[in-house]
Amino acid sequence: MPLDHKIQFERSSRERPLILVTNDDGVGSSGLTSLVEALKKVGEVLTVAPASEQSTASHSLTLHRPLRCNEISKNMFAVDGTPTDCINIAMNYVLRGKKPDLVFSGINRGPNLGDDIHYSGTVSAAVEGGIIGIPSVAMSVTSLEGNIPGNNNFKFEGAAKFGAKLAAAVLKNKLPRGVILNVNVPNVPENEIKGHRITFQGKKNYSNMPVEKTDPRGGKYYWLCGEETGFDSIEGSDCNAVSEGWISITPVRVDMTDFEFLKTIENWKI
Repeated sequence: MPLDHKIQFERSSRERPLILVTNDDGVGSSGLTSLVEALKKVGEVLTVAPASEQSTASHSLTLHRPLRCNEISKNMFAVDGTPTDCINIAMNYVLRGKKPDLVFSGINRGPNLGDDIHYSGTVSAAVEGGIIGIPSVAMSVTSLEGNIPGNNNFKFEGAAKFGAKLAAAVLKNKLPRGVILNVNVPNVPENEIKGHRITFQGKKNYSNMPVEKTDPRGGKYYWLCGEETGFDSIEGSDCNAVSEGWISITPVRVDMTDFEFLKTIENWKI
C-alpha cells in the first residue's frame, strides 16, 4: 500500500488510551509482538516499526531518499527507514497529526545500558517521542549473547507483562515534558526477576572496535564489531541493577544541556 491518504489508524475506542509502538529490530521481531499483545490490555495499540532491522541506528533520520510505508495488518505498518523515521511517519501520516498518549519502543533484543543509549535505535525512538512532547518508554531485554543474528534465546514474557504495568503507571502519573524512561529487563525466566529499581545511567566497556581486515584484492576495510568487556561497578546504576537480577528504570532527559557546567563556562575568558 503506498504512503497516501489511505494510510490511517482505525481506532475502535476513543475511551481507551492510544499507544504508539515501534522498535529497532523490525516489524517481525518477537519482542515487538510480545509487547503489542501485552499493551492491548492497557489501551488501543498502533504499531509503526521498521521494515527491517535498524539496530544502532541511533537518532538518524532518512533525508536522502523517499520512505515507503506498508500496511502489514490492521493497525500495523512497516516503514523502510529508521525508528525515528517511524515516529515521524506515524505522527504526520498514520495519525494525521494526532498525538498518542504514550510511545513505547521495544522490546529490544539485547541491552541498552550505560553508553548503549547513545547508539540505540530503540531508545532514540522514545527520545523522538519525548521531543514531540509525548510520554515515552524504551524497553530492552539483556543477554550475554547480545543482538546476534539467529539468537532466539530471549525471554520476552516477563518483560512484556512488566511493560504493560509500567505503561499503565506512566499513563496515570505522566512524565515531565522531555523525560523518557529507559528500561532494561534481565533475560531470565519471569519468576527469577527480583523486581525493579530506579537507576541512573552506568558505564559499559568495549574492546576490539573496529577490526581491520583485508579484502581479496589487498585493500583494507574495517568492521565495527565491538566486544563488551564488562561495566564499571557503580551502586545505583542500570548496569549494576540488571547484573543483580533487577529490572532497571532510568529516567533520561531529552535536553542534554549541562546546566551545572554552564555556570562555570560563563566565567571562561574566550
